Amino acid sequence: MKKSIIQYFGAALLSVSLFSSCVNDLDVLPIDPSMDTSDKVYDSQEALYQGLTKIYAGFAVSGQKGPSGNGDLGGFDEGHSQYWRGYFVCQELPTDECVNGWGDGTLPTVSQMTWTSSQEHIRQFYYRALYQVSLVNEFIRQAKSNASAEWTAVPQYVAEARFLRALAYWHALDLFGNGIPFVTENDAIGSTLPNPAGKDERGPELFNYIESELLAIVGDTDDDTYVLLDPRKGMVGQADKAAAWMLLAKLYLNHGVYLAKVDNAYYTKARNYLNKVINEGGYRLIDATDAVDGDVYNVYEYLFLADNYRCNSEIIYSINCDGLNSQTYGATTYIINAAVGGEMNKADYGCGSWGGNRTTKALVNKFDNGDIRALWFTNGQSLEITKQDQFTHGYAVVKFKNMTRDGKPGGNATSEFADVDVPVFRLADAYLMAAEVDLRLEGTVSSANLNNLKKITDRAGVTFPTTVDLNYILDERARELYWECHRRTDLIRFGKFTSRDYVWPLKGGDLNGKAVDKKYNLMPIPSTDVMANTNLKQNTDY
Repeated sequence: MKKSIIQYFGAALLSVSLFSSCVNDLDVLPIDPSMDTSDKVYDSQEALYQGLTKIYAGFAVSGQKGPSGNGDLGGFDEGHSQYWRGYFVCQELPTDECVNGWGDGTLPTVSQMTWTSSQEHIRQFYYRALYQVSLVNEFIRQAKSNASAEWTAVPQYVAEARFLRALAYWHALDLFGNGIPFVTENDAIGSTLPNPAGKDERGPELFNYIESELLAIVGDTDDDTYVLLDPRKGMVGQADKAAAWMLLAKLYLNHGVYLAKVDNAYYTKARNYLNKVINEGGYRLIDATDAVDGDVYNVYEYLFLADNYRCNSEIIYSINCDGLNSQTYGATTYIINAAVGGEMNKADYGCGSWGGNRTTKALVNKFDNGDIRALWFTNGQSLEITKQDQFTHGYAVVKFKNMTRDGKPGGNATSEFADVDVPVFRLADAYLMAAEVDLRLEGTVSSANLNNLKKITDRAGVTFPTTVDLNYILDERARELYWECHRRTDLIRFGKFTSRDYVWPLKGGDLNGKAVDKKYNLMPIPSTDVMANTNLKQNTDY
């Protein structure tokens, strides 16, 4: 049985169905789901647990009903406004890893890196991230004011909620910068328009807040009231210390972007928390020892199948999906269905055929022959992209499949909803990050981290290089982590996202790719929000 936090979504969605909210062009506050009877809703420890699972569910589904019909955010297409779908659009579509061919509104401008401050899909994710923050704020208000001393699990619930808020705020910081609206449980509800986290789009305020929250919930401060479970002590998809260690390491590794200056002390902090993940988390890579007779996919593919919850030795934190109990047109349903079209048989992938996303030659050409991670469908597909709106231009990506290891479709394949969990953080990423930190601090990779890198290439079936430098790390991150929503962040950290040093098809709206304005290193705060809330300032040059 899939023992995971997903099992509790149904009850949670029912119990907090009154908490749905809406967003329209004039809404400027992070959407707050409070109501007059919230003190009655959270009248037991079980009710608080259901409220917590609603927060988890907000990363997996788009509303109270699923897959559509009672969305969390009003005024938006419910499928497009699901959290991980919106994040994928922002993190993958503007990069060398993914091109989308749909003509939905101004969606083509995301792959072209020509978006404006009114781009609606970027705006949808902005509101979705802030909606998640608002759910946590209200949950913590109620947990702290209503909880009885006998409700002994509540401190852990609060710690998990704080992790989920830190995750949403980190995504918002990474995409939109330090000037986003900032609200916590300590702010009065709706009394004033929210102020930005900081006065500058690059600055320390939100960075410091996220850091302080994470340090508190892993027990690295004097206040140990609200602390996460130790690694791998909870259910699949439940936030624990290892998930927070990874998020801290991500924050520190990217500090030079967020703070607009490099301080090696933060790389050292990243190393410390990566070492905790690697040495104290009890994780290992999925490898040949996990294969059994009857499995029809390779061990790398196991991580992206309908039963990838079995990969919790490597997957550190996941957003759990269930085609029967948490239906959505986003998350991995979107990732899989949007990647199937042309001559592909959708039954081979246990999903639908939406014909939208594929990849570019810039990614394909990074792979050596025999690399088991090169998961393309090429029949009828051209490597070259000359028309963005033609699905057959660009190789189709078959990394994610709604199929189990033994070749059976997911539990609701007939209705085309996926069971594949989103692997948010996994051990291979930690190995690559640790090697990158070594290079940024000492210019060489430690023997232990070289050995861990070799585990990745051994699994992939390719020869480990004689030289490991930052260019190798960036390319290997693409090979290992493509379509897992790391690429935009990586390219920005390496100075490759907007520059002429590295181009790919459709970058800058050019079929061959070209440099773009450096303003695109940040996405715009939606123009409607800036106009309605005079406390906010638009990011530079939008």
